[in-house]
Amino acid sequence: MTLEVIDACFARAAREARPVLVAYLPVGFPSVEASLACARAALEAGADLLELGVPFSDPSADGPVIAKASHDAILAGGSLRVALEVAKRLRQERSEPIVLFSYYNPVVAYGEERLPKAMTEAGVDGILVVDLPPDEGDEFRQAAAAEKLAVVPLLAPTSGSEREDAILQRASGFIYYVSVTGVTGNVSAPLEEAGRHATELTARSGLPVVVGFGIDSVDKARQVARSGARGLVVGTALVRAMAGAQDGDPVAAVRRLVSELRGGLSASVRG
Repeated sequence: MTLEVIDACFARAAREARPVLVAYLPVGFPSVEASLACARAALEAGADLLELGVPFSDPSADGPVIAKASHDAILAGGSLRVALEVAKRLRQERSEPIVLFSYYNPVVAYGEERLPKAMTEAGVDGILVVDLPPDEGDEFRQAAAAEKLAVVPLLAPTSGSEREDAILQRASGFIYYVSVTGVTGNVSAPLEEAGRHATELTARSGLPVVVGFGIDSVDKARQVARSGARGLVVGTALVRAMAGAQDGDPVAAVRRLVSELRGGLSASVRG
């Protein structure tokens, strides 16, 4: 598997005139096996692309919901190595794109030049590194390019056009646009504005741009879709649903929420 799988995913969604639905799930929360089952359920329910979150002890870009889940995931045995194992097991049965979502410390600890090979062996198609600036990580980027893996950057409203240009030049696969200045889970994100900027970034870069942070309902997902963004990311809402599952079944909670989002987005396209 390579970034070609990601390209095909966005191309298929474009032909069907719908946004790509990206589901973020932390590996190891609430347990390693449960996170695998939740990831499988998200794909079965209609997620187009899966972000497997690598738990990290200092998740500076994440709000309290995902930060706590990351902490709990570490205690439950979650790690970059385990994320690769989960991806490999998923790849045996699913063909959708799988992207790791990580901070750079786990990458360095694993080995910047070793990780890309391990990713392709696990069936992973790319990686999003939250805190990797465009002017750093040359060895890692070169190793990833040799394996034809996507290295997905984040852009924020505060990036500025000059910084955006530097980031876009090194991007591959797709671009993750953060809808708000702040951390994940922000409920007051200006999603329509973010979607419009994502559309502009797609025109500038030639790569699809997805919008994340603050999308926790079908209505908000539709706002992003109507604004023209090529995709949207749901993370905090999924983790919150898993943590608060009243029936004690996080897998069913993930399946319900992704099904609602997929159905709501499909209905808006038909309408």
